[in-house]
Amino acid sequence: MEMNDYSYEQIEMGKVFQFDKILTSQDIEQFSKITGDENPLHLDEDYAKTTHFGGRICQGMLVASLLSTLFGMVCPGKRNLYLSQTLNFKKPVKMDSEVTIRGTVKQKIDSLKIIIVKTEIFCDEELILDGEAKVQIIN
Repeated sequence: MEMNDYSYEQIEMGKVFQFDKILTSQDIEQFSKITGDENPLHLDEDYAKTTHFGGRICQGMLVASLLSTLFGMVCPGKRNLYLSQTLNFKKPVKMDSEVTIRGTVKQKIDSLKIIIVKTEIFCDEELILDGEAKVQIIN
C-alpha cells in the first residue's frame, strides 16, 4: 500500500476513504506476540471450536488497529496526527476473513485543521465495528 499525502484543503466533506485486508492466522499470532494477549479464542483452534464462534476469531483490537492504517496511509496519510477514536464492536471477525475499512469525513474544523471521521469496518458487507475518529492534518 502506498502512503498518500493529502493536505487539509484537499479533504472534502463527505469524502469516503477505504481499503480491504484479509486477516490471517499470522496476523492474529503476531498481534498476540506484540500485545501479550494469548486468549485461546484467538490462538487455539481446538478450544475455539468448542465455543459458539465455532473457530478462531481475530482480536477486536487487531481489527480496530486497521483504522490506524486508514489514517496513516490512506487519508490523510503522511500528514496524519490521530487524536482520538471511539469504538463499538458489533460482531467478531473469523480468521482468514476479508474486512473493508472505511472512513467518511463528517466534519472539518478549519481553525485546527482537524477532520472528524465516521469509521466503519465491514466483513461480508456486514458492519462489525463502528466509531468516530478525530484526526489533525499537520504540515
